[in-house]
Amino acid sequence: MQMAQYTIRKVPASVDRMLRERARTEGKSLNEAAIEALQAGLGLSEEPVEFDDLDDLIGTWQHDPDTDQALADQDVVDPELWR
Repeated sequence: MQMAQYTIRKVPASVDRMLRERARTEGKSLNEAAIEALQAGLGLSEEPVEFDDLDDLIGTWQHDPDTDQALADQDVVDPELWR
């Protein structure tokens, strides 16, 4: 595989801090950390991306009359408080 040489200028301070921190905590060179960040940002990472979302909850909702009532009660406007 052919490798290219890059010089990157005007790296924002926040990016520099994060790359240096990642390199330090993972025991890698700054170059390795930067290449891994570029690969991940382009979707080329060898490691699968682990999402921390709620996809595993899709389709698990169970209708519960008590919950439905509690949610409906929250939609009631108290005219004394709404002036």
